[in-house]
Amino acid sequence: MSRQKQVVVFLIAALLLFSLPLLAQSMDLGQGPIRIMALALLYVLLALGLNIVVGYAGLLDLGFVAFYAVGAYMYALLASPHLSENFEGFKALFPNGLHTPIWLVVPAAALLAAAAGVLLGTPVLKLRGDYLAIVTLGFGEIIRVFMNNLEHPVNITNGPRGLDRIDPMNIFGFSFGKAVEIFGVRIPSVTLYYWLFLVLVIASLLVCYRLENSRIGRAWMAIREDEIAAKAMGINTRNMKLLAFGMGATFGGVSGAMFAAFQGFVSPESFSLMESIMIVAMVVVGGIGHLPGVIVGALLLAILPEALRYVAGDIQNMTGGRIDSSILRQLLIALAMIVVMLWRPRGLWPSPEHGKAAPAPVAK
Repeated sequence: MSRQKQVVVFLIAALLLFSLPLLAQSMDLGQGPIRIMALALLYVLLALGLNIVVGYAGLLDLGFVAFYAVGAYMYALLASPHLSENFEGFKALFPNGLHTPIWLVVPAAALLAAAAGVLLGTPVLKLRGDYLAIVTLGFGEIIRVFMNNLEHPVNITNGPRGLDRIDPMNIFGFSFGKAVEIFGVRIPSVTLYYWLFLVLVIASLLVCYRLENSRIGRAWMAIREDEIAAKAMGINTRNMKLLAFGMGATFGGVSGAMFAAFQGFVSPESFSLMESIMIVAMVVVGGIGHLPGVIVGALLLAILPEALRYVAGDIQNMTGGRIDSSILRQLLIALAMIVVMLWRPRGLWPSPEHGKAAPAPVAK
């Protein structure tokens, strides 16, 4: 497909996604499906960030949810009254609570997450494969436990109770937490967030596309294929790995800040190990290193659990309540993933270049 056709397809897909909430609203489906789609876009953003680490650089990261948590808690602390209620210094300066504008808090969340990514990457530069996966998994659990226990003796994160009363996203005085009326049509808050997340996903997709075709992206892929050969060709593998960890973590930090503003509440339960595994599964099921495949995998595994809620409840009723619906839903998700990986071992939409046979030699 030529570059012009790709641009046309991209624009058509963007317009269709933009109109989905309006279509759901016109069909009186309620705000539930729109909320599911908004959260699915957040998972797309997370999957794009993890794809930089796993898909481009080939570094298996099972603790990516830690950067998600860092961004969420950074936004929650800087855009809620929690610090003013627990620290006299903040209360004297900000008696009504600390309500930092997003122009400061979102970049702060991204930078803190990037710093956490570099902090994780520095001691594990010589690790690869299973050993790297175990270390990153431990890092993700450490962050979750850390957030869960920062309540005593100084209450910073409010422990397992989480942080609430978080400010909604506000851009130039326009609040995404309130419904607006456009040309006589009432647009609810969840639709506004959906459009904001869609814009972020499109911008992130353009960034990832430029990275993939840049010298940095080529260096990452060289490290993924053969790190020793890449080092022999003069690539600074140390700096490239740290850059991959930092760049991918930035996506996680921004996603976490958006999640905190959207939910208005964050707690350690939202950043469990299962979340991190699901994000990795999105990249693997979609197609490692291929942007369209990553998007398809993220949308599929983000929407599928919510769609199966209805099916699992009916099956539970059919069995007289002998099968728990939540356990059955997890079983159905696992079976769906197994079927996909048996049917498409390289993912639903793998990269056409990765794994392609070498060209045949030219006859003399």
